[in-house]
Amino acid sequence: MEVFNTKPADEPDSPQGRFDGDYLKSWLEPLVKEPVSSFEFFTLKGDASDRSYFRINYFVKSRPNEKSSIIVMQLKEANSEQEPDFNRMQKFLKHLDMPVPEVLYYDARRGLLFLEDGGDMHLEDITRNSPENIILWYQKAIELIVAMQTRVTQNMRPYCPAYALKFDVEKLMWEMDFMIKHYIQGFLKRGLNQDEESIVRTALLGLCETLAEEERVFVHRDFHSRNLMIRKNSIMLLDFQDARMGPRQYDLVSLLKDSYVVLNEETRNELLSYYLQRMEQEQSQPIARAPFLKVFNWMSIQRNLKAIGTFAFQYMEHKNERYLEYLDPTLQHIRDTIHSQPDLEPLGQILKQAIPRLNIDSEKGVTRP
Repeated sequence: MEVFNTKPADEPDSPQGRFDGDYLKSWLEPLVKEPVSSFEFFTLKGDASDRSYFRINYFVKSRPNEKSSIIVMQLKEANSEQEPDFNRMQKFLKHLDMPVPEVLYYDARRGLLFLEDGGDMHLEDITRNSPENIILWYQKAIELIVAMQTRVTQNMRPYCPAYALKFDVEKLMWEMDFMIKHYIQGFLKRGLNQDEESIVRTALLGLCETLAEEERVFVHRDFHSRNLMIRKNSIMLLDFQDARMGPRQYDLVSLLKDSYVVLNEETRNELLSYYLQRMEQEQSQPIARAPFLKVFNWMSIQRNLKAIGTFAFQYMEHKNERYLEYLDPTLQHIRDTIHSQPDLEPLGQILKQAIPRLNIDSEKGVTRP
């Protein structure tokens, strides 16, 4: 998460509104077992969701110059459920030794979650600041995908929120309809008539039906460079509360066809090979490359279309311009994928009619490590 504003946490006009210094002291002092002398908070840029995030720096009286910190996740509404999906998912993943932040305290009445601070270094930052280490860190990320698809999937139980949630046709198609509404009809202002919309939806429905037939594994659902925090020599997972069961290519697409970091083709292919080798080792059986990569490309079309729908929604409904710069890189992913696989060409022609920008081969704003 990226810092963009600071203000003392106990000022009466603090923008978060649900906590102040006195409140923080009331539960933090028993946790750290000594008096807290002062606080300061930083408002953080979160993801494209209705949650707000803050970093709280605090200083204890015995060590007045030694800063400690926690993260506050403010849910959309106060008086929230007694145990939100984030907490339930965190317990499930923590039990399986997955690297997730500790939940320090949860106040359902105020809708506040207090979490272990994972720091400021994302996988995205590694690609910009240490490009020579890209392969190493992406392989670490892929190891987490392998763990989710093996250990986590094998231990899936009904008490895990992801157990009953699936990337079925209905869910995948809901995301496509969301994209049509907010990107094509909203952001692009293309008034599709009934026949045009029917053609687009029918083509996308075929895509979703194909993906829904795939074997399902545990899917993080938002496994991209901004949800992977670098701490010392390991990665911490964030934003896992919306996990569900879906195709094994889903998280791999999120990582390797990321809107925020566009990997060059050679790097992406090397990482794909690494994933396949690791999965073969874990499963003790070969994976047919051609069928796997075919579904990977189909999945990348659906996932990237879903992303541009989210970016457009943030702008159209919340006037949030932060994600507009990532439309072009995401569209480039879609172009490249369509052109790389002949069986996607019919779908590509329909998409190009609905989204004229797919006809323009532009790489504006793309970062290519």
